[in-house]
Amino acid sequence: MSIKIADVRIGALHTGAPQNPLLLIGGPCVAESDALCMEVAAEALRITRKLGISYVFKASFDKANRTSIHSFRGAGMEQGLEILQHVKSALGIPVLTDVHETWQCEPVAQVCDVLQIPAFLCRQTDLLLAAANTGRAVNVKKGQFLAPWDMKNVVQKIEETGNNNILLTERGTSFGYNTLLVDMTSLPQMRALGYPVVFDGTHSVQRPGGGPGGASSGGMREFIPCLTNAACAAGVDALFLEIHPEPEKGLSDAATMLPLAQLETLLQQALAIHNTVQVHA
Repeated sequence: MSIKIADVRIGALHTGAPQNPLLLIGGPCVAESDALCMEVAAEALRITRKLGISYVFKASFDKANRTSIHSFRGAGMEQGLEILQHVKSALGIPVLTDVHETWQCEPVAQVCDVLQIPAFLCRQTDLLLAAANTGRAVNVKKGQFLAPWDMKNVVQKIEETGNNNILLTERGTSFGYNTLLVDMTSLPQMRALGYPVVFDGTHSVQRPGGGPGGASSGGMREFIPCLTNAACAAGVDALFLEIHPEPEKGLSDAATMLPLAQLETLLQQALAIHNTVQVHA
């Protein structure tokens, strides 16, 4: 199924039909500052336009599920939405952010084109319904604890509201302590539910709680290209990448964000694989 985010179309109209262009959902983990978000968004927009890829900017105003009580969470909803509105207005691109509680959905929908449901909250019925009832597109990250076929229940909850603008995101599955594993077969299995699928290439290399002293998440960003390209070979409609000019200085998910300078090369590789798969599909 093809869905729409502002003027962007994602997926195919029906089985066997040509796909719309590959989509990038990308930006820093949190909206650390207006300047950072504008820098990342402007460069990502330049690259995606050059490559013929659609683009939705992503940044979180709050990360409510940090490992430590002392971890940086974000700018807060008021300031975060101001930053997202600036990016949206200045660059003319759709924007996405996370929601964690039902009351956040309506004010966030006044600014954002996509409401994202974090993986840990993907089964929260009231949150799913509140997000869907805004009429905005809803991107649901598959919980690390769910099988891909379990996402049919998530889809049905959103469909009950009459909202069919749904994206389903793979971000890795728990595999022992502090470890995630990506099952590439989850991508076609979720796609069979009738909606575009997204691969999160940065959270999939995360080591939850595996950072220094167990107070943060670690990760192995060197494997972002490997998994991203593999996902494109398996068949996806969109890529989700957290991006930062200097990831090691990032205030959240510093171990897994992609350096902004590497974005163009990665997207070139991913797009070549994506196009090859589409030609021979």
